Amino acid sequence: MKKLFSLMVLVLAFSLAAFAQEMKMDGAKPTDKDKTEAIPTDGFLKRGAALGSAKKVSLAKVLANPSKFAGQAVRVEGVIVRSCKTEGCWMELAPKQDAKSVRVKMKDHAFFIPLNSAGAMAKAEGVFTVKTLSKEEVKHMIEEDGAKFDNVNADGTVTEVSFEATGVELTMKK
Repeated sequence: MKKLFSLMVLVLAFSLAAFAQEMKMDGAKPTDKDKTEAIPTDGFLKRGAALGSAKKVSLAKVLANPSKFAGQAVRVEGVIVRSCKTEGCWMELAPKQDAKSVRVKMKDHAFFIPLNSAGAMAKAEGVFTVKTLSKEEVKHMIEEDGAKFDNVNADGTVTEVSFEATGVELTMKK
């Protein structure tokens, strides 16, 4: 009887841990305001945490040598060349239009940018990583969000430089 009770407690503990992990991964859900709010030309639309005192680094410099900046909290700025059209949970940021870009995800899926953010200027604070996306992640991003990848590996995975933003400030070009 003790063994059965211990087994039940163990199963319950694992179930609760799995449920908690699933809830954490789901993050927040965007509101209609998150998706449609206008980006000002004479100020900033702020999302996420306020930008702090992270070291400002040229995005072009980071993209030239991403491993040098991996794991460091930095602030970058550039133009949004593409963004998630479903929730506003990511954007691709480039030093200038038609330049190499980096995918910027909103930390913990906790905040969102307007769906029509392409063309806006952005300042973002967060951390760069270099990681491999699974074939399934790549497929999802291409089919559902319109993502583009320059370097798809033979097995369908992609080695990607990405940026996890803790906060962003958006403004429209004048």
